[in-house]
Amino acid sequence: MAQNDPVRIGILYSETGVTSTIGQSQLQGALLAIDEINADGGLDGRELVAVRYDPASAPARYAELAERLIVRDRINVIFGCYMSSSRKAVIPVVEKWNRLLFYPTLYEGFEFSGNVIYTGAAPNQNSVQLADFMTSNFGARVYLIGSDYIYPYESNRIMGELVMQQPGSEMLGEHYLPLDATESHYRAIMADIRSKQPDFIFSTVVGDSTASLYRAYADAGFNPKAMPIASLTTSEAEIAQMGHDVAKGHFTAAPYFQSIESPLNARCLARLRQRFGDDCHPNLCWEAAYFQVHLFANAFRQAGSDSISELLPRLLGSEFDAPQGRVRLDPGNHHTWLYPRVGRVNAQGGFTIVRQATRAVSPDPYLVTHSLGDWTAKLDTLET
Repeated sequence: MAQNDPVRIGILYSETGVTSTIGQSQLQGALLAIDEINADGGLDGRELVAVRYDPASAPARYAELAERLIVRDRINVIFGCYMSSSRKAVIPVVEKWNRLLFYPTLYEGFEFSGNVIYTGAAPNQNSVQLADFMTSNFGARVYLIGSDYIYPYESNRIMGELVMQQPGSEMLGEHYLPLDATESHYRAIMADIRSKQPDFIFSTVVGDSTASLYRAYADAGFNPKAMPIASLTTSEAEIAQMGHDVAKGHFTAAPYFQSIESPLNARCLARLRQRFGDDCHPNLCWEAAYFQVHLFANAFRQAGSDSISELLPRLLGSEFDAPQGRVRLDPGNHHTWLYPRVGRVNAQGGFTIVRQATRAVSPDPYLVTHSLGDWTAKLDTLET
């Protein structure tokens, strides 16, 4: 490759299908980072170019397109995947060809691949904090609802184990529904919840059916001040789908919310809206999709190559000032040091941050330790 040729990377985010709301925001994060890198002179004068396909929310399609990027398009580095099923479909492909996948989504942990960089939260960076917050403020009787695929089963198992360590804990129900579940699918579950009266509901529902769950909850007349939904997967993007009146009062744990008050986050959001308009919904997956491209670019500038053998020594241990704070790639497990936060949906459809870590929490995908990361005691008064 000539030294002035463009540097090409693969992009696999779903622009259509049941997870396209998040997929489109991930794509916007990646494209914004590419724009910024090119505006700043590219990669030592070389333009960064995306070779982009739409996997349409289908795991098998992710694997097929990853192979196409590597074999036909001669791509060495792929940015993509939302659901764990899509990540697990792509990992054998990048391992077979010894290529690199950047994965920007929270996930269930208990995994390592030398061909993957994980920039979303591991369970000790969201599940541990959410379990502590919900049981401290509402109680330890929980009802679990999830979509029917890998991540919800594993995430609910972890949440169940964390909650069951608390006094008075009880698992009152556990249900999994199809990714295309509608509001009618959730009505019977709401009837069971009414009879059992948990302290809170833990949702690992993803995609378009997230709105259906929250609407069914609202139609049942439940009060989030007394029995809220807590989630790791309900972001600003899903709230825009369902309406803030439906989502108000519920909780999410994530390293990033739009409402983070910092000049860097404000500048980044302004550039995003200038590029894509006001009808975009940045969220935790958008932010990771954004900063991971910058991590790659910085490593490429040092390596002068996008081969995995040249990139990894420069990537691992590297840092970047992301909208959530200064993140760092852990050299031991390929995961990222992040800043856990808990937010409550407010009347404007955003999140009021009610608890946050004062320092980055090291990634512990196997949950060997449970650090809260020096929680701030304050941030908002809860009316429970």
